[in-house]
Amino acid sequence: MLALIHDLYAYNKDNQVFLHARFSPSGDALKPYKATIRRWLCPDVFKNQDFSVSKAKKAVSDYKKAVGVPAGVAELAVYSCECAAEFFVEFGAQDEGSADALVRLFTNALALVVKLDLDVAQPMLARLMEVSEDSQQFGYGVGEEMGQLLSAHRHKLDA
Repeated sequence: MLALIHDLYAYNKDNQVFLHARFSPSGDALKPYKATIRRWLCPDVFKNQDFSVSKAKKAVSDYKKAVGVPAGVAELAVYSCECAAEFFVEFGAQDEGSADALVRLFTNALALVVKLDLDVAQPMLARLMEVSEDSQQFGYGVGEEMGQLLSAHRHKLDA
């Protein structure tokens, strides 16, 4: 069994990340997933890197499979929103499709966060409020839609 785990570990980087996340005593299981999210949602355009919501979402999904801690999944979802918003602040939302993708990321993150205990959820909700405020400048109704979503969960913010 140990030889099989060793072979799986050596086979590719995804397996290594999974095994580290699952069994690492260091507690920083989110770090490689955040790096992947940042790579795809805040790419270095000067190095011709592409923007990809689907590849960033895969990192969240991979973490969920490897560890599955709800607060960690929510953290990665909020971080995804922050990275995408940072990219759009710098370079703008190229089209309505990318604007819609940000709203979907935001909706997903908010749905995950409101399921958490209040003490864990409130700092993440505050970060989502910042994303919403930054998104007012993107056009396509992004900021307004985020504001409406946050208003629907105002009870968590005011508690």
